[in-house]
Amino acid sequence: MINYDLQKIRAIIFDLDGVLSSSTISLGADGTPLRTVNIKDGYAIQLAVKMGLHVAIISGCKIESVRVRYEGLGMKDIYLGAAVKIKTYEEFLVKHGLNDDEVMFMGDDIPDLEVMRRVGCPVCPKDACSEVREASLYVSDYLGGGGCGRDVIEQTLKAQGKWLKDERAFGW
Repeated sequence: MINYDLQKIRAIIFDLDGVLSSSTISLGADGTPLRTVNIKDGYAIQLAVKMGLHVAIISGCKIESVRVRYEGLGMKDIYLGAAVKIKTYEEFLVKHGLNDDEVMFMGDDIPDLEVMRRVGCPVCPKDACSEVREASLYVSDYLGGGGCGRDVIEQTLKAQGKWLKDERAFGW
């Protein structure tokens, strides 16, 4: 269980590589990095959006297929090519009128630490690096790309009384 008042959470931000996708990336014949995605993470993301949470990605990744996938789930804030994530995070806060304590961030590696040290609820997948695990209030039992996104979204929506609340839960 996440040791935080999840009723405060209005936004959940994810890193991509190592969080919503595996930390191992295959390369296409042309050298383009290919990502895998977890369908259960996808279900939870689209439900969280329907339930009114701001769900976002802040990633150094620059692959446009990522944008297509997550826009298809209703995500509106997809920041790719974010070299310094804290700057993007601050823009996100202003855009949505949020305070740090209303935000959960899930990261797995050193580039995520600045944001994780700012948000109210820093969390990570089971296979995050040691520095990120130490900075987290919660370490998921799931690996990056293996359902850790679903884990934290489900806990948040349940705490807010929004998990399987109505007919919106039973469709895409």
